Amino acid sequence: MPMTITEKILAKASGRDAVKPGENIWLNVDTLMTHDVCGPPTIQIWKDEFGGQAKIWDKQKLVIFPDHYIFTNDPHANRNVSILRQFAQEHQLPNYYDVGGERYKGVCHIALAEEGFNRPGTVLIGTDSHTCTAGAFGLFATGVGNTDAAFILGTGKIWEKVPESMKFIFEGEKPEYLTAKDFILQILGDITTDGATYRAMEFDGRAVYDLNIDERMTLTNMAVEAGGMNGIIAADARTEAYINERSSQPYTVFKSDADAGYHSVYEYKASELEPVVAQPHSPDNRAVVRKVQGRKITKAYIGSCTGGKMADFVAAARILKDREVKVPTFVVPASTAVARQLKEDKVNGKTIHQILSDAGCVIAPSSCAACLGGPADTIGRSVDKDVVISTTNRNFPGRMGSKQAEVYLASPLTVAASAVNGVITDPRDAMG
Repeated sequence: MPMTITEKILAKASGRDAVKPGENIWLNVDTLMTHDVCGPPTIQIWKDEFGGQAKIWDKQKLVIFPDHYIFTNDPHANRNVSILRQFAQEHQLPNYYDVGGERYKGVCHIALAEEGFNRPGTVLIGTDSHTCTAGAFGLFATGVGNTDAAFILGTGKIWEKVPESMKFIFEGEKPEYLTAKDFILQILGDITTDGATYRAMEFDGRAVYDLNIDERMTLTNMAVEAGGMNGIIAADARTEAYINERSSQPYTVFKSDADAGYHSVYEYKASELEPVVAQPHSPDNRAVVRKVQGRKITKAYIGSCTGGKMADFVAAARILKDREVKVPTFVVPASTAVARQLKEDKVNGKTIHQILSDAGCVIAPSSCAACLGGPADTIGRSVDKDVVISTTNRNFPGRMGSKQAEVYLASPLTVAASAVNGVITDPRDAMG
């Protein structure tokens, strides 16, 4: 029976030879991830439902990253981290990455990759909608609510319906002025924010496989913005090299059968695409940058699990080198490893960190920061009347702070070009 990559992984996880869309199956979970927003309620539900003698199904498979509201004086946010810390100490959890020390890693989705938890052919469940990021490594990854996570915490299993798959093929060579962010915003404009509801979004084509790992994670990260259950890219040699440097755990590489069935297939020629933005107040409110260029901005933001990876800062530095920003521009590395690398990697004798700093950017500690609004002391948080251009993943009212602010989503190239000019700018005009 022909199957897509998602169907093959789910078949393996359910102990079956084959599955098909619409079937309900029990899955054995390989990794459960949670963080400081959803971790405490998940733990409480687990305690309530499994009783005083509750046991974690497998401590090695539970991963916890405080990352959302951590660099703040807000007592409620601080309490959440304290709950996680106490839980980790009580159960002697090996994969708790506490904030405030050497074990702190940054944003969960990037840290999962860096710490070797994203292994092809596995099932990774997280209490965060952007858990689908991990699908860039050829695994099934999706976000769930606290109750489902609590059930996994106690049993290692979850009941799921096999999704239909949609395929998005980007053929040809990608122009230097485009990034994966332009690809996914193009898709969102075409299918809208509910166009892939409860479906798998599979990415394929030369332009996809030419992307580095950071850029591939941008594609799968925003699958959920289309309502997707998961985003996925089949593992190749580049994927395996990345994983083998970080993990010695076994994995299985699956690929879709040539005659597998799909709900729909979308094909794009990369060379024909243009830089795009998502206008306020929805990720699918797409416009080519040329249409909105000249719109005055008050802030620029380069960060988040979507746009705070090393590839994003390298792209921004191409434009910011030897230039100065005209609006407050915030740089928030997605992980502590990226923050270190910014101070190590050089372009013409200057580190990326120095290029960004010399341009006038405010460089903050690794965290989710303003991507999820956060308490009032969150760096980069929008205020009334702000017009922000950002590499983040959502621009709903209030998503980055004030409900009155306008947020445009764009690639790091477009954000950097706009920061330099103080107005939305097509990166082609800044790249020469």
